[in-house]
Order: sequence, then structure tokens, then C-alpha cells
Amino acid sequence: MRIALYTDVFLPNVDGVVTRVLRTLDELGELGHEVLVLTPGRPPGTYGPHRVARARSVTFPWYPDIRGGLPTVGVERAVTAFRPDVVHAVNPVWFGAWGTLSARWRDLPLLASFHTDVPQYMSALGLGPLRGAVEQWIRATHNLAQVNLCTSGPMVERAARMGLRDVALWPKGVDTRLFSPEKASPAMRARLTDGHPGERLVLSVGRLSKEKNLEALLQPIRQLPGTRLAVVGTGPHRAELETRFAGTPTTFVGPLSGEELAAAYASADVFAFPSTTETLGLVALESLASGVPVVGARAGGIPFAVDDGRTGLLAAPGDVVELTAHLARLLDDGPLRDRMGGAGRADAEAHGWRSATEALVASYEQAVERHRVRRGRPGGPVHSRTGLSRGSGTPYRLRARA
Repeated sequence: MRIALYTDVFLPNVDGVVTRVLRTLDELGELGHEVLVLTPGRPPGTYGPHRVARARSVTFPWYPDIRGGLPTVGVERAVTAFRPDVVHAVNPVWFGAWGTLSARWRDLPLLASFHTDVPQYMSALGLGPLRGAVEQWIRATHNLAQVNLCTSGPMVERAARMGLRDVALWPKGVDTRLFSPEKASPAMRARLTDGHPGERLVLSVGRLSKEKNLEALLQPIRQLPGTRLAVVGTGPHRAELETRFAGTPTTFVGPLSGEELAAAYASADVFAFPSTTETLGLVALESLASGVPVVGARAGGIPFAVDDGRTGLLAAPGDVVELTAHLARLLDDGPLRDRMGGAGRADAEAHGWRSATEALVASYEQAVERHRVRRGRPGGPVHSRTGLSRGSGTPYRLRARA
């Protein structure tokens, strides 16, 4: 199958959406599918076997780390030459929204995926008056798709409440080979604790932006004796956070990736995740795969990633007192911490990227079939690898069944 994938975020940026896209591209390539990635910024020209086409972009004054892609003749020529069988629009709000319009104009099957609850972010970034208009736009772009996917059960419900149609779950996935308890490193623990490896260590990983609510960790780190906080990542809110946390036992490590990131997770005692706007929380899954329990907010998609009371502890959104109590409980109780870490690792082992990507491919096939049915087109000979068929001058289609 040939897939044109429009996304506003890609390498060299690193966040949960980029990670999911990259691991999906890895698996799609191994399964024999071909992807054309269309994205703004300064991406590499290729990723594995897949070509990457760069779109022109602009920066947003309220979020300079993210670039919004602009439709150009060059991008659309790349799509024409590629002859996709299906279009995948990741977060169709800006450049992804152009992908939905391009698919509509080309009369191609379309799948859209909902990764970021942008209306919630608007409120967190002080842009609340725009929230209603943004919800309407998201509803309009998503409803051009034959299939809409969300990355957690709560977000499937959220999308349905927003009026999105044909919504289904894109199963969670995590790299259990990279993220493992075996990656724990005394050297990394010393680095994360600023040379105090014997003290207790709380870890936070992710983009440093206002909507991540990292200020909620300020009270716990002041109140928990013998405890240090390590913050991994960067973003537009980093300088302000460093000022707010000045004088506390907090280390701002900067961005980590690959084996260093795996070592950071596995070397911590507890992972703290106070964000209330997550659609899933991939970093929580990576921590659980590393055998480290999570203390987070009972909001968004986090309860889909963390089994409260079994793989971590969840607090009411914005309740810093409860968040602090949960951190203290896990830090003080080694056996409980070990049991939850072990349960989190066991859960992670059941959710690999291969199975998540196979489910995505099935959703692509469903989008192709629904597109065919709605256009009243006949089927054709079945393609040997995908079970799809190609008619003259048209995308792959599922063979009609009696």
C-alpha cells in the first residue's frame, strides 16, 4: 500500500506524536508498505525506505517550537508523482488539515488521526476565546475522513462528543526492547541527581510547555525530603521553569534520546506526569516499560496508559496535595514501587508497535473500502501483499465480498 502522510511534527523535533509516527514508519516499511511523509520544518530527505517531502512553514508566536506547514505546488507534485492509495492526516488542524483537503480534491481514501487535544491546549496557552472556532474546524476536517483514529479510549469518547464521526481506537504501542528495567545506569542516576545518586529520584520527561503543567511538581519537590527531580526535555517554557524551580533540588537535563533516554527512565524511582491535556501519554508507557511506576493526573488519556492502583497512582487534575501524597507513598514504599513497576512492565510487553501498526493498516483498508462503497465503485483483482485491489487509474480497493 502507498500512503501519503501529512504531519505538522516530524524530525528533528521529538515528542510523543513524532515517536508514534517514527515507530509506525519503521513497522510499515517492514510490512512492505511505502510512505511519502509531507511535513514542514527541516526534516531529513528520507526516513528508512520512505521519502520525506518538505513543505514551507511559518512559526506561531505563541508556540515558536512548532512550525505550521504551508501548501505548495512542490508538495502536491510530490503527491501526484507518488500516486497514493490512501492519505493519512495526522492532527488535521494546520498542515494536516491541508492533507484532508488534498485527499478530498483528489478523491482519495482518507484516514485522520487525533493526537493532540488542541482546544484544551488553547485554554492552557491563554487562547481560550478561540476554542470554539478551533473545535468547529477540527470537526470539519476530521469529518472529511472515512476513518478517524484516537490513541486512547478516553479520547475516542472525547472525539465523539466533539462530533467526529467514524471514530475508532489506534492501539497504544511502546518499544519494549529499547525501554527496559535492564537499562538502569549508575552513571545516568548520578547525572540526573546532579551527583547525589543516593537520594530519591523523581523523573519528568517531555516537552517543556505550559500545557504540561510542570509547575505542579514545585510543591512536591519542596516538601519531600531527600528527593530530587530530574526534568528531561526542552521547549518554549524551559527558561521560565528553570526560574520557578531555582533553589530546589531540580536538574534540567535537556533533551535525551535513544539509549540515554532509556537509561534515564530505568534509573529513576518514580515518574511524575502532572499534565491534564494528554490524549495518551507515550512517556508514561515508556516509563512503565522501564519498570518505573507513574504518578499522574486522572485526566485525558492518562488513565488509558496507567492502571490506577496497579501500575501507578493518579490524582485529581490540579490537586497538588494528592499528587504530593502519591509521590510520597511510592517513594517511601519500596515493595509497592517494585510491584507497580513489575506490573507496568508486564502491561507494556503486551503492546508492541507491530500489533499497533497492523491495526492501523486494517484501518487504512477500512478507509479504502468505505471510500469505494460511497463512490459506488466496483472491486478489482486482489493485491498479493495487502489483500487490496487496484483498478485502472484508481487507488487500491478491497475486493468486494458476497
